[in-house]
Amino acid sequence: VQLQASGGGLVQAGGCLRLSCAASGRAFSTYAVGWFRQAPGKEREFVVVLKWSAGSAYYADSVKGRFTISRDHSKNTVYLQMNNVKPEDTAVYFCAADRSFGVTPGEYHYWGQGTLVTVSS
Repeated sequence: VQLQASGGGLVQAGGCLRLSCAASGRAFSTYAVGWFRQAPGKEREFVVVLKWSAGSAYYADSVKGRFTISRDHSKNTVYLQMNNVKPEDTAVYFCAADRSFGVTPGEYHYWGQGTLVTVSS
């Protein structure tokens, strides 16, 4: 599975942004797709994971109610809608895929290249 993350950029606090994660090589249908983020000097942290087949998702408390993950079957793409962003959301965002519904980076074999989100105050 090859993953391509995109959609990052500069956004003001309170604004919104949508990230995309497109898969090639294999369909997402049997996978879980997660988003992680890594701020400068910090470890990579879990944001949200989607179980593709069921459409169920699990969010980190820090983003619950502000971020929404969704999927497009026809495009084999996962989206992360980020609303009411905060300066502390500034990070490189990575999408990842694996067969497990995990919340730690070590549980994922396949990773996208990352896309930078910068939230200005």
